[in-house]
Amino acid sequence: MSTQTESAVAARIRKMAKEYHVAYVRTSSDAFAHHVTRLAGDDVQLDEIEQLLIALQRSGHLSRVEMVQLQAAYLREARP
Repeated sequence: MSTQTESAVAARIRKMAKEYHVAYVRTSSDAFAHHVTRLAGDDVQLDEIEQLLIALQRSGHLSRVEMVQLQAAYLREARP
């Protein structure tokens, strides 16, 4: 049985969220966006790390550009 280790970027994002006491809270706008994308045939499921990125950006600890850069790095590392 193999276990996956957490990527360096994911660990960095978790550390930032813990340091700033930030957690993702789903909003009504998030629910609306989810249903719009689902109905358009593009069902997007964000994982815990991507949700933490959103929370960090919403709380002002990351700029939009920083969030996108971290998400891109995270997705590159997570790719099999």
